[in-house]
Amino acid sequence: MLDVTLFGSVFVTLFVIMDPPGITPIFLALTSGRATKVQRRMAWQAASVAFGVITVFGLFGHQILDYLHVSVPALRIAGGLLLLLIALDLLTGKMDEPTQTKDVNVALVPLGMPLLAGPGAIVTVILAVQNAHGFGEQASVWLAIAAMHVVLWLVMRYSLAIIRLIKEGGVVLVTRLSGMLLSAIAVQQVANGVLGFVHGEG
Repeated sequence: MLDVTLFGSVFVTLFVIMDPPGITPIFLALTSGRATKVQRRMAWQAASVAFGVITVFGLFGHQILDYLHVSVPALRIAGGLLLLLIALDLLTGKMDEPTQTKDVNVALVPLGMPLLAGPGAIVTVILAVQNAHGFGEQASVWLAIAAMHVVLWLVMRYSLAIIRLIKEGGVVLVTRLSGMLLSAIAVQQVANGVLGFVHGEG
């Protein structure tokens, strides 16, 4: 039988970390200038990639990190640095140039990984799966993970209507704001990783 309390706890935790409302402006900034059909496909791809990454780490996370001798703080810092590079591109306007992005599927990087399936979400899922005992608790955890990714897909899918409302000038503004927000997220991830090293987290 499903554990409703556990389902709610995992879902809310992932909602806060993966932040569907906050991903909307970043998704709009990274996919602006593309055809609506392409943007819809990228929304699905981003959610699918994130779910795939989260699933792999949920099943084999500890083994993967142990095999590679990678600590959780190192994972956080690496993710933060990658996001910071993307944020700088958004702030300087490089993401607006077709030559920079026409051959790059931003649904994979940075949207799917590490923005959605970032270090925080990965660590949360690893711990949730590890601490879930019995079929009911395991089912509750995985159902919460699946539900979260459905929400992410819906938010990105229907955020495309915003583009038609804010027009080109609005997209530029959203892009710059997204760069600022993303840079703050990146710096926070790096800081969390450094603190993790200081406190001796594994």
